[in-house]
Amino acid sequence: MPLRVRLTLWYGTALALILVVFGGALYAVLAHGLRDQIDRSLEETVSVTVRALEQHRVGPFLPFEDLAAEFPELAVLDKSFQIFSPAGKVTIQSPNLSRLDIPLSRAALEGGLSGRATFESARFRDGSSFRLLSAPILFDGALVNIIQVGTSLRPVEEMLHRLVLVLLVSLPVALAVALGGGWFLAGRALRPVEAITLAARRIAAGDLTQRLTVAHSQDEIGRLSTTFNDMIARLEASFRQVRQFSADASHELRTPLTVMKGETELALRRARPSEDYRLVLESSLEEIDRMARIVDELLFLSRADLGEVRIESQPVRLDALVEDVQRQAAVLGQEQDVQVSVGVVEPVTVQGDELRLRELLLNLVDNAVKYSRPGGKVTLALARDGATARLSVTDQGIGIPAEAQARIFDRFYRADDARAHAKKGTGLGLSICKWIVEAHHGRIEVQSTVGQGSKFTVVLPVTS
Repeated sequence: MPLRVRLTLWYGTALALILVVFGGALYAVLAHGLRDQIDRSLEETVSVTVRALEQHRVGPFLPFEDLAAEFPELAVLDKSFQIFSPAGKVTIQSPNLSRLDIPLSRAALEGGLSGRATFESARFRDGSSFRLLSAPILFDGALVNIIQVGTSLRPVEEMLHRLVLVLLVSLPVALAVALGGGWFLAGRALRPVEAITLAARRIAAGDLTQRLTVAHSQDEIGRLSTTFNDMIARLEASFRQVRQFSADASHELRTPLTVMKGETELALRRARPSEDYRLVLESSLEEIDRMARIVDELLFLSRADLGEVRIESQPVRLDALVEDVQRQAAVLGQEQDVQVSVGVVEPVTVQGDELRLRELLLNLVDNAVKYSRPGGKVTLALARDGATARLSVTDQGIGIPAEAQARIFDRFYRADDARAHAKKGTGLGLSICKWIVEAHHGRIEVQSTVGQGSKFTVVLPVTS
């Protein structure tokens, strides 16, 4: 069942219950109010009559006309009027009761004998109903008569009947109008949801450019639309990165395979000396090592993205780590005719994983040496700046174009000059460096000028 139909049905059901309860309450309140009004009128009539009759002892069989002549206020009563003896026999009766026999009930008789008034309701065979009030008439403290005043309930019943008819007609009409309004409002309220559904279908079909129009009002639907657009934007960026990643990974893995295939085919075209075969195997082994590094780094980044790489947290002396890495990198620099030295190094302690921080520094130094010219120099430095440590690696290499500096930390991204200069790189080293830095709640910065060199700076929080 569509949500719009369910909302309308729920709304209609709730409204119907409210209207039924309201109608019942209105009927009960009106009926009770009319009954109270009749009872107050009877009490006022009895009170006036009893005060008049208690002044004189009324004879047992005095006609109503004579009684009305003696007490003129009784003649203008708009209600039925009876006087009973203490034994419960009718002694006086108003003319409007000549056709009805309204005996004194046992409860009214017992109430009169006890000196209290009694309210009753009576219905007769002809369908008429009366509201009765019986009260004692005392003379010198003794019961001499019981007066009974009554009035017909027909006007009240007719009014209540009209009320029922009005409710039976008006309530369904009100419910129908409310259901129509609920259907319209539900459709209007669910219109953004339908737009979200349509956009989701298009996205499922592969169109990640879909966006929702966000209303100015920041209600639940507005916030949902904003969240939906943010989610799609992230998905679009993620899919774009995945496509780029797949293309770059395919390219990086295809290149060594192509080299290996070409060298192997060339070696098999004719018989060659064993030394040529050895050179081909050494070249293939080098390419296999490069592919293995690419796979290992890809697996590391994949595990890092899934949160499966554990980072140890312990105090690490960065100054000692810098000096140790410099000694290791000096050997690498000699092979490339690049000098690796240490500049100003201040004692700094950070909280982190020593192995990962060592890998970070080695990657930065390796890149600096790789992209340096023969005879160049790479300098490591460490300084404390307030609550942070600034670890820098500076080279005098080929530099990085300004337009490429914003993307050098992307996976498999390398500037064209770098690709041409260093064919043995994987394009993943700086991505790993960035992840390690961010895992330690730091940041990595780059400053570079083409033809002059580059400076990579790692900023980490210090422990003391």
